[in-house]
Amino acid sequence: MSSSFKDYLKLHFIVILWGFTSILGKEIGMPTTDVVMYRTGIAAIALLILIRLRKGSVVIEKKGVIKLLATGLIVAAHWVLFFESARVSTVSVCLAGMATVTFWTSLLEPLFNRRKVSSFEVFLGLVAIGGLYLIFQFEFDNALGLVLAIGAAFLSATFYVMNAIYTKKDSPYVITFYEMIGACIGLLIFIPIYQSTILETSIGYAVPSLRDVGFLLVLSLACTVYAFAESVELMRRISAFTVNLSINLEPVYGIIMAVLIYGEKERMSGGFYWGTLIILASVLCYPILKRKVARN
Repeated sequence: MSSSFKDYLKLHFIVILWGFTSILGKEIGMPTTDVVMYRTGIAAIALLILIRLRKGSVVIEKKGVIKLLATGLIVAAHWVLFFESARVSTVSVCLAGMATVTFWTSLLEPLFNRRKVSSFEVFLGLVAIGGLYLIFQFEFDNALGLVLAIGAAFLSATFYVMNAIYTKKDSPYVITFYEMIGACIGLLIFIPIYQSTILETSIGYAVPSLRDVGFLLVLSLACTVYAFAESVELMRRISAFTVNLSINLEPVYGIIMAVLIYGEKERMSGGFYWGTLIILASVLCYPILKRKVARN
C-alpha cells in the first residue's frame, strides 16, 4: 500500500465535500423530500454511467436487488432528516447530532454481526451522550434540529452496517446504484401521498430553479458520486483506519465552513462547543482504542 501526500490531501477534500452537504441542503429552495429525490435520481444515473465506463455490470440476483432497494428507503429517510435538521436549526447543530453516528454503529454492528457489545464502545457512547446533554442544556431552542440529526445519525449507522455486509458479495458501486434508485422511487411514491394525506393538498413535485439545479448537481455529482468513487479508490493505497479517522473530521470541517459562510447565525453558546468537542473526542478516540483492543 503506497500512499502519497496528494492522496491524503484528496482524502481530506472528500471529507470537506461531505461536510458541505448540509450547507447545500440548507441553500436549496425546495422541500427536503424533493431535494433528496432529485439528488438520488441524478446520482443513480451518474453511477450507471460510471459503472458502464468501467465496463462493469449492474446485474445481481433478484433477492439482492430487493434488499438494496429497501435499504435505499433508509438512505432516503436519513438524508431527509439530515437536511431538515439543518433547516429547522443550524448547520452546526445538525453536524453535532450527526457526530453520534459512531456511537450508534457501536451498538448496531454487534447486533447485525451477532457478537458481544464492546465495553469501551459503550463507554465512548456514554461520553458522547454527555456531550449531547451539554448541547441540549445550552441550546434548547435547537432541540428539534438536534433530535432530527440524531435520528439521521441512527439511520446512517443502520445502512452503514448493512452495506458492510453487502460489500462482501457485491460491488460498492452497484450497491450504491440500487440504493439510490430505491431512495428515489420511494420518495416519488411518498411525496404525493404525504401531500394528500398530511398536508391535504396536491402541490406535486417541486420544480428546481436554475440556482437549485446548480446546487443539486454539486450535491449529486461532487458530494455523492465523485466523493464515493474517489474514497473507494483511495482505500487501495490508504489504510481503512486512516480513512475512517479522517471521515470523523466531517463535523469539524462542516461547522467551520458554516461559521465562515453564515457568520453570527451559526455562532452558538460555549456549552454547544464544549458538548460538540466532547462528542468529537469520543468519535476520534474510537478507532484508536479499537485498534489497541484488536492488538491485545
